[in-house]
Amino acid sequence: MPRPRRQQISVTDTPYYHIVSRCVRRTFLCGQDHATGKSFEHRRQWIEDRIRLLASLFAVDIAAYAVMSNHYHVVVKLDPVQVEHWSDDEVLRRWGCLFKGPLLVQRYRAADPQESYELAQVKEFAQCYRQRLADLSWFMKCLNEPIARQANQEDGCTGHFWEARFKSQALRTEAALLSCMAYVDLNPVRAGMAATPEASAHTSIRERITPRFNLAQAVREQMQMDALLRFDGNVKPLLHFESAWVQEEQTGIPFAFEDYLALVDYTGRAIDPKKKGAIANALPPILQRLGLNPEQWLVQSTQFGASYRQQRRRSAA
Repeated sequence: MPRPRRQQISVTDTPYYHIVSRCVRRTFLCGQDHATGKSFEHRRQWIEDRIRLLASLFAVDIAAYAVMSNHYHVVVKLDPVQVEHWSDDEVLRRWGCLFKGPLLVQRYRAADPQESYELAQVKEFAQCYRQRLADLSWFMKCLNEPIARQANQEDGCTGHFWEARFKSQALRTEAALLSCMAYVDLNPVRAGMAATPEASAHTSIRERITPRFNLAQAVREQMQMDALLRFDGNVKPLLHFESAWVQEEQTGIPFAFEDYLALVDYTGRAIDPKKKGAIANALPPILQRLGLNPEQWLVQSTQFGASYRQQRRRSAA
């Protein structure tokens, strides 16, 4: 019998978790229906956009993701301390991007006059939402339920779209985090859906290499510019593999992105007999394929968030 989720998630042990969620009808719900020839590939973009939106609202950072034809992977970092710094108004604003909330909360956000007992109730709602915005199960609920409703509406049917529970795996060491992120980013290559990581659609590694920004969607969904957790190679050296997480100030992924790209490229060239694809050994290294020398890449990777702002200005022009 599966353990309760609260027994599987412990931020004191590790803030990083690998999440997997699968469709109930695995052959075509997010991909190509080989029986009818109908394509449902556009649903992969639904999931990717929803991940970005929720990452901008929850105290949950996205380290890696890959949206496949019948399932998706997400590597998350939980940061429950973050919500303690949000004001009640900020909590209500974030929650209001997802749900209308009770009438009392709607009136408060509209700046309508309220009695003291009503304000006390609003404060209780804010405290409840504060806890939810730091909760992985609520993050997944807000991710999976809207996608299921949208897909069922498109199909003209009812019933389950996702399997009953998402699967979570604690990543307790730096080696576990690094190997899991590489596994997730290489999923399309291993499945034979792409030849290289930078050509893999709907993955975090492609998002980091070639950030995409949709101004109309960002305004509509109130998305923030920084969609992914940044790499912070200055905090810990990449070679410090087997130690458990230590309690110190750490906001980003404790590796250099250039090292991570090289590791993904190296791992992707190894042939796995259980998988369909691998990166061809004849291809040059990934930085060379991207046309960047290490100095250029260092500038681009450290200014990852600024690239969104630049795209936003160009889109608004």
